[in-house]
Amino acid sequence: MTRPGSAPWTVLLLTLAAASGCQPDPSPAPATTQGSATAPAVAHAPSPPLVAAARAQIGVTTRYDPAYQVLAYPGGDVAPDRGVCTDVLVRALRQQGLDLQARVHEDMRSHFSAYPALWGLARPDRNIDHRRVPNLMRWFERHGWQQPISTRAADYPAGDIVAWKLNGNGLLHVGIISDRQRADGTPLVIHNIARGTREENLLFQHTIIGHYRMPGP
Repeated sequence: MTRPGSAPWTVLLLTLAAASGCQPDPSPAPATTQGSATAPAVAHAPSPPLVAAARAQIGVTTRYDPAYQVLAYPGGDVAPDRGVCTDVLVRALRQQGLDLQARVHEDMRSHFSAYPALWGLARPDRNIDHRRVPNLMRWFERHGWQQPISTRAADYPAGDIVAWKLNGNGLLHVGIISDRQRADGTPLVIHNIARGTREENLLFQHTIIGHYRMPGP
């Protein structure tokens, strides 16, 4: 899971992340919109509500922390200064009136065998199930959020959700498509990949394994 010469903290981070299924990327940070001539911010105002709710986490969630925690239910959350990639989605979608903690738990309680059996569990765990990328992917599929995967930037409008298998280590990651773009039209992504919530050029940097869109009213 790590490269030769990786720092000890990287080994620890990857080990802890295995509990959540939302994994950090130990590679160098992708280009951001700040101070980069190759990734200028091109935004349309106002931003879609899901994008705005995700962007509001930037500067608040400054740590990647995959530690298992007992959460309140429903509406449970870890401290706002920390979290994993899935927490960006959970927090942003709660602002739209959808609590993934409750919705995933309810679905898993009724259809447990429909979800990935990757953690040796015999029953749902409302503290962690919604923080695991494979579970969210399955929930999105079961509830009609799935969209085609393509290599065209135009196929990923702001507010879409994308899941990746990270190049080099095969770990999973998820983020929200921004309404800001690179000069070539590639949208940025709002996500947390070991450095806190950021808005960066990520979309085509890793292998896309899932593409989802919140159904309209």
